[in-house]
Amino acid sequence: MNVELVDAELVKEPTGHFLRFYIEKPDGIALNDLEAFHRRILPLVERVEYDYMEVSSPGADRPLKTQRDFERCKGTVVELKTYRPVNGGKQFTGELVGLENGDVVIATEGGQTLRFPQKGVAIVRPLIEFDEEDLQDDAPDQPSN
Repeated sequence: MNVELVDAELVKEPTGHFLRFYIEKPDGIALNDLEAFHRRILPLVERVEYDYMEVSSPGADRPLKTQRDFERCKGTVVELKTYRPVNGGKQFTGELVGLENGDVVIATEGGQTLRFPQKGVAIVRPLIEFDEEDLQDDAPDQPSN
């Protein structure tokens, strides 16, 4: 199918048990890809007890988990949160240098390189930044009736 299975989870929520699959492709996921994957995976999960099954893209800000994720996002600005305070803080932002010898390495705006043992990192994900101009509608104004 030329898709990558990024993650799968079975989660109990107040409305029931959700079986979720996250897939992606280098050129992006289309609705047809989600539907085709759903049809293909359905017979393989017949013995799994769940109430709802969802197939979706992991999103632009998906957490980085694997070595491949870290390689793919090298050079992008990431948000990193730790379980415990490090140098008085638990949240850091910087350019991802990579995952090196079990450490997540980022470079801050001030040029400082920070290393965090991966076991102490709660989450690392690309930082999505935008301002009000990004939210403006590019369509020409429509006359009102």
